[in-house]
Amino acid sequence: MMREVSRTGASLQRILSIAAMCVGLSMFVTAGQKTDTSISTLIDVRPDELLAQPVGANWLSYNGDYSGRRYSKLTQIDRSNVAQLRAQWVFHASRADDMEVTPQVVNGVMFVGVQNDVFALDARTGREIWHYSRSITEGLIDDASQHHNRGVGIWHSRVYLETDNAHLLCLDARSGHLLWDTPYAEGNRNYGATSAPLVVKDKVLVGTSGGDDGVRGFLAAFDAQTGKLVWRFWTIPGPGEPGSSSWPGNLYLHGGGTTWMPGTYDPELNTIYWGTSNPSPDFNGDPRPGDDLYTDCVLAIDPDSGKLKWHFQFTPHDLYDYDATETPVLLDAKYKGEARKLLVEANRNGYVYVLDRTDGKFLSASPFVEKLNWAKGIDSQGRPIRSGVQPTSEGSIVCPGFAGATNWYSPAYNPDTHLMYFLALEECGTFFSKTPERFAEGQTYYATGVRHSPGGTRQKILIAYNVESGEFAWRYPQAGQGHSSGGVMTTAGGVIFFGDDQQSLEAVDAATGAPLWHFGAGQSIHASPMSYEVNGKQYVAIAAGTDLFTFALP
Repeated sequence: MMREVSRTGASLQRILSIAAMCVGLSMFVTAGQKTDTSISTLIDVRPDELLAQPVGANWLSYNGDYSGRRYSKLTQIDRSNVAQLRAQWVFHASRADDMEVTPQVVNGVMFVGVQNDVFALDARTGREIWHYSRSITEGLIDDASQHHNRGVGIWHSRVYLETDNAHLLCLDARSGHLLWDTPYAEGNRNYGATSAPLVVKDKVLVGTSGGDDGVRGFLAAFDAQTGKLVWRFWTIPGPGEPGSSSWPGNLYLHGGGTTWMPGTYDPELNTIYWGTSNPSPDFNGDPRPGDDLYTDCVLAIDPDSGKLKWHFQFTPHDLYDYDATETPVLLDAKYKGEARKLLVEANRNGYVYVLDRTDGKFLSASPFVEKLNWAKGIDSQGRPIRSGVQPTSEGSIVCPGFAGATNWYSPAYNPDTHLMYFLALEECGTFFSKTPERFAEGQTYYATGVRHSPGGTRQKILIAYNVESGEFAWRYPQAGQGHSSGGVMTTAGGVIFFGDDQQSLEAVDAATGAPLWHFGAGQSIHASPMSYEVNGKQYVAIAAGTDLFTFALP
């Protein structure tokens, strides 16, 4: 790994680095193309390129494309040869701690977000091209204090990064120079940010973490050129707004509902779909009567104006920390014999939902874990039928547990098999409730908490769900303690790649779930895999611990 390049000094070193990049990238131009090797030509992601589906040589956003399907059309690696995969290079991020990033690749250049840093790498070799470095923020709490970063957004020759303290940074993709820095969550220092930005048209969409810490959630759009705020949608309604009855007094200022994972986008409907987190205070719903809108929702929003088109709430009046920030996957498929535009989400509450994404109409919900006791089922309108199980002062066994039946780690959908893949967790927890403490900056806003049930077991399972039939095609149980957070990616080669529960990147057959290959990373995986191509060679990459691993055929 090359020595770190300072963002403020070593001008000669930067010039040499950029020159090296130009020389290296000149090899990426394929036959018949214009041989302009300037970085400004190679890194120019136009809005129409962001619309491309499915993913091919480039992986331009957190989920690859706007649909959230994490499906690559590359076929060089397939079920017949995946067992021959070999590690190509490993990049070690010295300041990282359990990376959760999905890298982006543009014309052979890989961008990796790590804490408040961005690395530009040669995607063939892992050689460092440039490195933007920013100190982590002291004094943060909860999720933000872990300084997690899940990736960057790219638009033309600009790279966008959310920092741990909720600043939106814009960097020059050719050099790593900082172009502007916009703080976007001021007024409450319990805000943080852990997501990757999503670029839609000429806007950069960002959210925040802190849903358990007494903040007011929102989704914001900034002008990609200038960094100026275009619109902000508050997920907790203010006094007099629809849904405000759940938030008496000034509780709306601390109601949670944060937007700490990237959403998805349908350009035909011109609608973004974004998930929101749990209400606050957590575990005790007495201070916040009613449904607690717009927590635990998927929101359908006009990206131009920030106006809400519709919403669907998975867990009204949540007492269990069942965030709805799981990826809302967009696909067009037959549902009960009728062609429909669907939104499918495997939710943390233990049900996988199918909605019509044109209007939010509820179509179905199916339980995907056996350990589920907080609800008896879902009614015809999509509302849970409560069982009466809830946190108590003495402690109550609730299933799924605090980590949820699934979580933020990415699902995938393969149009060839018509199957959606996601990782589930079988676990229960002992949930406690008490009178919430008064809100204070610098402190969490839980109403007590959760512990693992005595003698309880945890198990991760890779699940294949047939959206069209509503049936589960197969299940692949994992060996391990259930503590991984690795996500899923699938390809036109008929393979699923995922971070398993034994510190391995694993490949299984997309049709049957039969194991095909694995590589032990020696570190827990808390990230989702991706795939890209350079000079006709397909690669697969995943972050594990403090390292980024890449693989290809010999």
